[in-house]
Amino acid sequence: MKLAPVLAGVAVVVTAGCVSAPRYVPPDPQPPAQYKELGPWKPAQPADDVLRGKWWELFGEPDLNALEEQVTVSNQTLRAAQAQFLQARALVRSAKSAEMPTVAAGASVTAADQSENKPNRSKTSDTRYNDYVLRADVAYELDLWGRVASTVAAARASAQASAADLEVVNLSVHAELALDYFQVRALDTERQILETSVAAFERALELTKNRYQGGVASGVDVAQAETQLETTRAQAIDVQIRRAQFEHAIAALTGSAAPGFSLPPATLAASVPQVPPGLPGDVLERRPDIAAAERRLASANAQIGVARAAFFPAVTLTGSTGLESGTIGDWLKLASNFWAVAPAAAVAVFDGGRRRAARDYAIAGYQRADAQYRDVVLTAFREVEDSLAALRILAQEAKTQDAAVAAAQRLLALATNRYKGGVTTYLEVVIAQNAALNAQRTALGIQSRRLAASILLVKALGGGWDATKLPVL
Repeated sequence: MKLAPVLAGVAVVVTAGCVSAPRYVPPDPQPPAQYKELGPWKPAQPADDVLRGKWWELFGEPDLNALEEQVTVSNQTLRAAQAQFLQARALVRSAKSAEMPTVAAGASVTAADQSENKPNRSKTSDTRYNDYVLRADVAYELDLWGRVASTVAAARASAQASAADLEVVNLSVHAELALDYFQVRALDTERQILETSVAAFERALELTKNRYQGGVASGVDVAQAETQLETTRAQAIDVQIRRAQFEHAIAALTGSAAPGFSLPPATLAASVPQVPPGLPGDVLERRPDIAAAERRLASANAQIGVARAAFFPAVTLTGSTGLESGTIGDWLKLASNFWAVAPAAAVAVFDGGRRRAARDYAIAGYQRADAQYRDVVLTAFREVEDSLAALRILAQEAKTQDAAVAAAQRLLALATNRYKGGVTTYLEVVIAQNAALNAQRTALGIQSRRLAASILLVKALGGGWDATKLPVL
């Protein structure tokens, strides 16, 4: 038995193993055991399930639910992200095509008349001839060094990153719509508060005018009441500017033209839902941006294998077969058959350092992708903690502000009674009116911020998505 071919085969296999892409191990960023803002850790209860599907239904707003459905089918940013994923998936198919041989077929008919004075032409041969050819050419690259496999792996990981990017856009546009929707509802409620105050101030102005005509109040009191009334009217009108802007933003998100879109006014009635945050380690699987960063890291790792393979010969097998004849009658006969096989290997002997630079570029690309992945993870933990802190602190602030609203209402009632009794001037009433109005608007602002913090927490947790939903390409 000859050992040379066996040893050569073993050497090829061992060498191929050395130049392939480094073994990819997903990074382990070591997440904290619990969220700081949740306080002492407690075992999860059966009701503490993760977010699933249409998370916006947690808020119990039918109008919001309908708008979110429009976003899913009509948002143009989302459609662009979907098209980008389809492009990435097509690139995977293109890369995988290199795993198969390339086959080309063709037919040709040639009629020629050679020069009688052609050098070395046989005097007995005819100068005119026909050549009928039907042929198939096959070419196949032997992937001894893992270049094709690494290219496919890189394309597949990039396409999965694009799929995760699509989920990032999907989550972002749905969250943005929810934020804008509740801003509109908060402005509707603020306008209602202002219009209710306008009605109360109109009655107060009428009372002051009557007292002035009766010689009980001064002209200053009337002027103060008029100023308070008109200022509040102006504020009620000004609210419409911001509401229109948010309504137009909702129109764009739902794929509608702003002139043809309208959202009827309604007060802010949604309560702040309980959003289960789970454990910090769950975020690594739930966040699509983390999944996208991890898939890009895997793609960068595969690119190192592509760069390494360039240092070794490209081995290709080419072959041709077909039928060739000088007459059409003999063209398809077995005797007209021809074939040729031509294995070849080629390697760049000198390239001025191009391949070494490409390898260094790939390694640096992996290092950059690793840093970006870890940065995305840190950002995710920060965003969850931010939202949890906001919800906890705003809940405390809401209780305090509710007490402030009640105190301001009592102050207004006392000031009004004192004014009617002639104990004080109208300035005290104006101060009490401003205090009551500002307390109500502040309470509304806190409620709006709590709803926004809930939406941002859902977004920070991934909105019910998880990495198992990445496509297998």
